Amino acid sequence: MGQVRSFADQARDFVDRCDVVVVGSGPGGAVVAWQLAEAGRDVVLVEEGPAFQPEDFVTDGAAAIRRLLREDGLRTTRGNLRMPTMQAIALGGGSLVNSAICVRPPRATLDGWCEEFNLRASQLSDLEPHFDAVEAAIGVAATPDEVQGQRNLLFREGCRVLGIEAEPIRRNVRGCQGSGECLTGCRARAKQSTDISLVPRALECGTRVYTSAQVRRVLVRGRRAVGVSGRMVRPLTGEDGPAFRIEARAVVLAAGCIATPVLLERSALAGTSQACGRNLQFHPGVAVMGVFDSPTDPGFGATQGYHSLAFVERGYKIETFWGPPGVLAMRLPGQGLAYKENLARLRHAAVFDAIATVNRSHGRVRLRRGSLAPHLDWSLDPRDLPILADALWTLAKIFFAAGAKSILPGVAGLPEEMHSLDEARVLRTGGFRPEDLLCTGNHVFSTTRMHGDPALGVVDELGRCHGTDNLFVADSGIVPRSPSVNPMLVTMALAHRVAGGVIASV
Repeated sequence: MGQVRSFADQARDFVDRCDVVVVGSGPGGAVVAWQLAEAGRDVVLVEEGPAFQPEDFVTDGAAAIRRLLREDGLRTTRGNLRMPTMQAIALGGGSLVNSAICVRPPRATLDGWCEEFNLRASQLSDLEPHFDAVEAAIGVAATPDEVQGQRNLLFREGCRVLGIEAEPIRRNVRGCQGSGECLTGCRARAKQSTDISLVPRALECGTRVYTSAQVRRVLVRGRRAVGVSGRMVRPLTGEDGPAFRIEARAVVLAAGCIATPVLLERSALAGTSQACGRNLQFHPGVAVMGVFDSPTDPGFGATQGYHSLAFVERGYKIETFWGPPGVLAMRLPGQGLAYKENLARLRHAAVFDAIATVNRSHGRVRLRRGSLAPHLDWSLDPRDLPILADALWTLAKIFFAAGAKSILPGVAGLPEEMHSLDEARVLRTGGFRPEDLLCTGNHVFSTTRMHGDPALGVVDELGRCHGTDNLFVADSGIVPRSPSVNPMLVTMALAHRVAGGVIASV
């Protein structure tokens, strides 16, 4: 049986040795560690964040964000709009704070990857065994009506009236209570985040897990990675502690789409491909709040329980959403008494959102001088703006079809509140700029993309870095282009395939 070691357990510098060191315990890293451990490999899993327990989770949105997210939740892109992007720093990574959405990409999306990125074995039929294995391990199932809550069912009703195909979201949960606390940490531990699903399975096979351990360099000898080095960091403060070195026969980087290219750059490995840190892509998300005559009891229900894939070919996916009131309050208009009145209407509200595939909009992750925090340069290409305008219009139609008395679109320069579909028609015609949108971008990918041409990608289809023998990447950075849907499940499926390649090499 392995063990989890924390900052408090390491009083002095140390060295460990293993077959494979995996950096990052989120969806990608945990899958690899689990598979390697069950295959009999000696594995060390290194996680920069601490391990949180249910008693550590708080429902205060601002407090939770400061504790669970990098840069206190204030990380944003720099470009033609300031877009917040949330990355977790905790055992379990993004799976600890996301909404547990597990969706397979459309067949056409994967076919497009193969054609554009010179991939030979990444069609849906190639990846189906990996999807099947991951879904079984983390308990993926459709969200039942009993935990949908009124705000999710209003989305279903609006789609029904308009003839839009919609379905319950498939999520990795067991025994969901509909508390809507996915984003602040599931106190019921119903969400099968990797810290309670896959990491324990790796531990059962002897994996050693170091939490609060920040990897700062990959150690390389010739074409071979020989380990990693870094420092223990005090939880929540980042204060440096003892130094460590993990020596290994193979290294797997799953630190995340933003952290992995920074680590490669710090380790003088970015030069193996001009693509490292480039091709940064997001799913920019827009949301509309609808207000109803009757209370919606928004405190109850799956955080995100219903969605529609009907518009994926038009460039966006629509879904329900809810978050801590303190977070949602940031998007409400008004000042003074007017603002307080808008706050009081949250109990009559629902939020629907759209995530967009914007393949023209690329950016770059760059190392920030004197810091491990990155620069995120990304702009929304004006040619992609009509996709978001169309998504806002669709969300407005669903709200009014569901019986909303008004909507709050959250677009600067447009009316703060719209009371009819005629008033909302301006969303369809556009007339606003990228910087007028209130966007978030929590789905991030492609900074270490897989490509058959070493000059155009960072890794091959098995996740091995071009130009190396035993250095692998297994996070959302290897996704070559938008998966058209929420990226966690495809990241895990790809990581499951990467694990097979690592096992074969060690």
